[in-house]
Amino acid sequence: MDFDVIFIAGPQGSGKGTQGKKLADKLGFLFWGMGGMLREIMKENTPLAQRISVIDRGTLLPDDLIIEVLKAQLPAIPREQGIIFDGVPRTVGQAEFLVPFLREQGREHMATIFLDLPREESVKRLLLRAQHETRVDDTPEGIETRFRYYDEMMAPTFAYLKQETKFITIDGRPSVEEIEKSIEKDLLL
Repeated sequence: MDFDVIFIAGPQGSGKGTQGKKLADKLGFLFWGMGGMLREIMKENTPLAQRISVIDRGTLLPDDLIIEVLKAQLPAIPREQGIIFDGVPRTVGQAEFLVPFLREQGREHMATIFLDLPREESVKRLLLRAQHETRVDDTPEGIETRFRYYDEMMAPTFAYLKQETKFITIDGRPSVEEIEKSIEKDLLL
């Protein structure tokens, strides 16, 4: 396995964060959870935090704001540090910025792991998560907003990532452990 960047993608509730963190631990990579990073920035009393605060209403941020965060944070990560991204890129614009930006930093070997999960299962998992975590965006309205956005934006984003990275599709329905084994097998770990 010679990847230095791995994108974890899939519908909401597919286990991207869980699998991304497990893989980052196994490989010694940095886990870049965009949602978590944005929630941390929102705790600060800055103009950027105020602009980001719209995600509390289930609204996804515009590309220019996501790119601003990426430009500010990514250069501080040492070149030899592998990165697993969860939650970015979510649009073709983000992908068209991020992939070349990472290549300019010398990160040439990229893979995308797509966790495939039927919509009904995604919704069931999100509603269950809402009962156990305090995620303000896991309301029925927030979930529906995110799925509408996902349906519109992710197909062209996936097409771009299929051209620019090794694209691996994993069945997101089995247990966490089975999915982890599938990812490791497909990444040749």
